[in-house]
Amino acid sequence: MTRVHDMGGRFGDGPVMPEAETPVFHEDWHARALAVTLAAGALGQWNLDTSRHARERLSPTDYARFSYYEKWISALADLLVETGVLSERDLGEQGLDEPGEGARHPLADRVLTPQAVAAALAKGGPADRPSDVAPLFVAGQSVRTRRPAANTLVPGGHTRLPAYAAGARGHILRLHGTHILPDANAHGLGESPEPLYAVVFAACELWADPEHPRDEVVLDLWQSYLEPA
Repeated sequence: MTRVHDMGGRFGDGPVMPEAETPVFHEDWHARALAVTLAAGALGQWNLDTSRHARERLSPTDYARFSYYEKWISALADLLVETGVLSERDLGEQGLDEPGEGARHPLADRVLTPQAVAAALAKGGPADRPSDVAPLFVAGQSVRTRRPAANTLVPGGHTRLPAYAAGARGHILRLHGTHILPDANAHGLGESPEPLYAVVFAACELWADPEHPRDEVVLDLWQSYLEPA
């Protein structure tokens, strides 16, 4: 099954045209969309991989027509309802229901205050974790990615293995250590950390007619995505 968001290396979408000078946000509401997404994430009801999968789960029609931040805010609305933070009624035209006298939202104590934003952004979300899973590959070793490029834990689930690299042969550049496995973490199956590698692929291995055959593509891939070549 194709994934609408998995557009890397797809033919027919035209060249990437970087803008010479551009503001950080093209519209004022883009900044607000980013801010409310970060603030909602600070409530601790989902993780980064869950939020990525929420954007991937937008309907193909919406995904194709929505702009970048429209995808963000639409996926956020889904997450808020799915996790019970807000209701569909709360997100409707009438807005949030007024709480009863003395009532507070259960997550009120987790609100991200303006004073805490800088520290929260500086902290980031490190994904390296200790793990008992031993590395199977070493630098220079030939490997092949699994085919199809699908989540093997959850049918149709989130994965960081792009479709254009499925079944491709490359070699290990370096080991990054052990990191959270997105395929598990996005679906409430635990962090399941495993070795993460930088893997080098020749352009001609990934595409039938690359414009520059001698180019190389480096992908960060988890151990379970790979097998010896």
